Amino acid sequence: MATKPPQGDPVQDAPKVAERKRTAAGLPAIGHTLRMAHQQMGVRRTALTLLSVNQKDGFDCPGCAWPEPEHRHRAEFCENGAKAVAEEATLRRVTPEFFAAHPVSDLARRSGYWLGQQGRLTHPMYLPEGADHYEPVSWERAFDIVAEELTALSSPDEAVFYTSGRTSNEAAFLHQLFARKLGTNNLPDCSNMCHESSGSALSETIGVGKGSVLLEDLYRADLIVVAGQNPGTNHPRMLSALEKAKANGARVVSVNPLPEAGLERFKNPQTPKGLTAGTALTDLFLQIRIGGDQALFRLLNKLVLDTPGAVDEEFVREHTHGFEEFARAARAADWESTLAATGLAREDVERFLRMVLDSERIVVCWAMGLTQHKHSVPMIREIVNFLLLRGNIGRPGAGVCPVRGHSNVQGDRTMGIFERPAPAFLDALEREFGFAPPREHGYDVVRAIRALRDGEAKVFFAMGGNFVSASPDTEVTEAAMRRARLTVHVSTKLNRSHVVTGARALILPTLGRTERDLQASGEQFVTVEDSMGMVHASRGRLEPASPHLLSEPAIVCRLARRVLGAEDDVPWEEFEKDYAAVRDRIARVVPGFEDFNARVARPGGFALPHAPRDERRFPTATGKANFTAAPVEYPHLPEGRLLLQTLRSHDQYNTTVYGLDDRYRGIRNGRRVVLVNPDDARELKLADGSYVDLVGEWKDGVERRAPGFRVVHYPTARGCAAAYYPETNVLVPLDATADVSNTPASKSVVVRLEQSATD
Repeated sequence: MATKPPQGDPVQDAPKVAERKRTAAGLPAIGHTLRMAHQQMGVRRTALTLLSVNQKDGFDCPGCAWPEPEHRHRAEFCENGAKAVAEEATLRRVTPEFFAAHPVSDLARRSGYWLGQQGRLTHPMYLPEGADHYEPVSWERAFDIVAEELTALSSPDEAVFYTSGRTSNEAAFLHQLFARKLGTNNLPDCSNMCHESSGSALSETIGVGKGSVLLEDLYRADLIVVAGQNPGTNHPRMLSALEKAKANGARVVSVNPLPEAGLERFKNPQTPKGLTAGTALTDLFLQIRIGGDQALFRLLNKLVLDTPGAVDEEFVREHTHGFEEFARAARAADWESTLAATGLAREDVERFLRMVLDSERIVVCWAMGLTQHKHSVPMIREIVNFLLLRGNIGRPGAGVCPVRGHSNVQGDRTMGIFERPAPAFLDALEREFGFAPPREHGYDVVRAIRALRDGEAKVFFAMGGNFVSASPDTEVTEAAMRRARLTVHVSTKLNRSHVVTGARALILPTLGRTERDLQASGEQFVTVEDSMGMVHASRGRLEPASPHLLSEPAIVCRLARRVLGAEDDVPWEEFEKDYAAVRDRIARVVPGFEDFNARVARPGGFALPHAPRDERRFPTATGKANFTAAPVEYPHLPEGRLLLQTLRSHDQYNTTVYGLDDRYRGIRNGRRVVLVNPDDARELKLADGSYVDLVGEWKDGVERRAPGFRVVHYPTARGCAAAYYPETNVLVPLDATADVSNTPASKSVVVRLEQSATD
């Protein structure tokens, strides 16, 4: 039997610290997976759900977006994927009786962990203006409330429609269609906070804002560079792909401010070797200072240029633009400034160069460690320069690999969830549905928060996610949300965004990935796109957590009918009855989805076209792949300060906290810890186990404080520190964002550490 949720918030002010691990997965992962699954689902339900995860006839894991191999294990999931499934398929329930017993003022004092552990939402709930308790409401009344507020707006641009990466292709397409029929492009999404920098850099340089590799390319690579990424926690199934690549002869370079167990040694629980010795993954670990990656790749490019015969001159001549300007900038790089920016030793950079020169096929993977800095876009452009120099785009076994975090975050963008849509997409939408979509750009996440703060946006509608906890500058974000007239969240579980509300609030409970979706035409499936552009079906198997749930497509369709009126000529009722009708329209609007229904019916789905990968064709403004030559940037630290990166614990997925341990880093029973290099700690007179407040420093002069963090002496890069989000999002200024992409700069926050009053 599943266990009951915690009654009180666990005490987190005395975390236990042990030696960090140097291996990932293995028997401990199996034990941890089964224990958490049993707590949430019980034995029988655990077997029923986990054996369907990521299978061709099953459901897509609601966790990360790592692709599935063609030949799948019977247990094609990782520890953190199993946690995500268990949290969704839990037997715990949040009923109207729960809300009657817990006023919002009480829930607002609870931790995100406690809120999430209470279980699945079962009924639509409404918080009237001035009330302190959510109360049950019918679906009809809920849609009336949303319609009342939307129709009362002076302009459709006073509404914001946010999308989480868990949303299916079908729901996302309907969501953007509804918003644009209403008259706004205010469609921020979680990409704005994660890989927007990747999309911005790749669109400019290679013409497609997505990765250029398939899973098979990793298996064929000679060299794989993993930069600013911790796959052992954030994308654990990637370790299996690296293991296979290593077996095929690849070498792996890890570029990261922290050593991570998953990249040191992987004990694959699917193999006998994995349960004993495991596989060493990293051949070279470059412990770079936070934000020094652009400087590293710029120097590497200079060294390649200076090596006779190292540049693929035919590729550069035939397929690229801007080489001469780039080469002039690269040749100006020097060792002294690069070593200062990176904190690396010269011999390690030279060893990296030798590995590059010995490799014909190179893949570079990255994640948030590269995308959440002020200079993230030029940083990623420099990686593209590095790959272009030796012809490593459009070649099997080579290319760019931005590893997406949430399971359909890439698909949502493909479906049109974007505040700055391409004119061609809007033209296709207009042809298909016979209306003129708005052309003015809308709000991204940061601009949406500003609009809410300034009273320029009044209705906030979220399709999934936990916007309040995911966003930067927590106090500013929460104050902005409280200024709204109405906040609406389509959700499976309780989270902090439900208790930081506008004048009125709605919680609309929806089906999860694991659940059967039965509509008027029969049982439905949805589709998702993984991090490598593979599109496939997802079919839930469990009975819904409550008979009062609606699917995401049904919620959008019913709301659209209520707001736009029965005379609207979009067949919303047909779309709700049969998702195949939605896919038929997607096929006529979105390039690459032709004959969508037939192709997705094939086991495993299909790959979307990618011109640079498939044809070495680059749909940029120049018609070629573009070299770029931005000035090298890196963070400069005032004396006595540290550069903080926010990160996840191993018991966490995005803002969802599954438990209070970070097993690989040796942290147990608490999350308020700050990892500090022992030499930095000694200089700052910070004993291991002492307690400090983290105080952010930025040019606006506002004091942003996160109190009560235990200092942990840890082998971070010198001058660098790390702590978990969302607890540290309070330190990230709303206006501290990446140039071009406007992504919050959560990986390079200047902080000072002050002794806590409670120490």
